[in-house]
Amino acid sequence: MKKKFPVLSFIFLTGIVMFCFACGSLMTKDPLYMDLAHCNEAPGKEFLFGTDTMGRDIFSMISYGGRISLTIGILATLLSTILAVLAGSVSGCASARIDGFLMGLTELFLSVPGLLLTVFLQAVFGRANVYSLSVVIGLTGWMSMAKVVRTEVLQLKHTDYVLAAKCLGGGFFHVLFRHLAPNFFPSVLFIAVMNVRNAIVAESTLSFMGLGLPVEEVSWGSILSLSKNALLSHSWWIIVIPGVFLVGTLLCLTNLGNYMRGNANRRHSNLGCRKYD
Repeated sequence: MKKKFPVLSFIFLTGIVMFCFACGSLMTKDPLYMDLAHCNEAPGKEFLFGTDTMGRDIFSMISYGGRISLTIGILATLLSTILAVLAGSVSGCASARIDGFLMGLTELFLSVPGLLLTVFLQAVFGRANVYSLSVVIGLTGWMSMAKVVRTEVLQLKHTDYVLAAKCLGGGFFHVLFRHLAPNFFPSVLFIAVMNVRNAIVAESTLSFMGLGLPVEEVSWGSILSLSKNALLSHSWWIIVIPGVFLVGTLLCLTNLGNYMRGNANRRHSNLGCRKYD
């Protein structure tokens, strides 16, 4: 059964992305300015979403911080996708010994809890910033995609056009980018979308634990890290409003990823039917 395209999720996600990346023209206040005269102020005319415990405007913080969180999610996903494509393709095309080594290494990384591995790598990198977090999260998110890429390459490497390209002298990267990647990319696209979601969750979790971006850097995770003080001061808007943006973004990415996964599964089903026609 064909799944319907999640139109509402796409529209909502597009709106959030536009809201975040147009923050320069939308922000009503400086998101980093601490107005101590208006700490924990409820939503109103001057502060649309209220202020946090340090007097910063939450509306501006969500817009500016969303850009930081989405940037980390996209950069981390790009890195993890590159690593997964290279590792999976080499494993699928190499000899049994190299294939076994690479897949064993992948299983080893998968056996370690992702959050623990992320915290360890971040400790190695030192003080967190947007780029170090992107690298750390990207280095811990490639394993599942690599296994899918390997499976696809094992199915594609014996096809006539791949064998013909090799016979004509095509190198590994020529075959990969010209013949293999265009065929397996639709199957891993949903994993890439889910990796964006996972990277945003990882950044938010690290910031919530105090291991992410420093307090002077604004992201959705760093905003939610103030939840303890917000609960003590009964400032619900510091938790609820940023939480709605974060959860809404994650749900939209999940719906889009599930739609892409359904399309990929249907594509494989159709190919299998043609094979035995």
